[in-house]
Amino acid sequence: MAVKIRLARGGSKKRPFYRIVAADSRMPRDGRFIEKLGTYNPLLPKDSEERVKMDVERIQYWLGEGAQATDRVSRFLEAAGVIEKKERNNPKKGTPGKKAQERAEEKAEKAAAAAGADAE
Repeated sequence: MAVKIRLARGGSKKRPFYRIVAADSRMPRDGRFIEKLGTYNPLLPKDSEERVKMDVERIQYWLGEGAQATDRVSRFLEAAGVIEKKERNNPKKGTPGKKAQERAEEKAEKAAAAAGADAE
């Protein structure tokens, strides 16, 4: 059985509240889980201690049993010092999209044409 440590959404519409759970990876996001390991409330300020609560001992147990943490949960665990920080690489993050690149090229052509006209 492939176990994942992931978030299960609760709360009402536009008021999210998540449980950090150990669940079989084949189960739905909000479906059956094996054990509740903590909570995450994104509506609280980032410096609040109540924002992320975790049972670190149980999380370490599940990681020892071979459970895989999802990206968001692994970031929580890195912040808590449970696992070492992974190097992430997203080289396309800062590059503009196609439309923005086309607009920038058009703007550069107009500026070059205007500079050429001023030089004459």
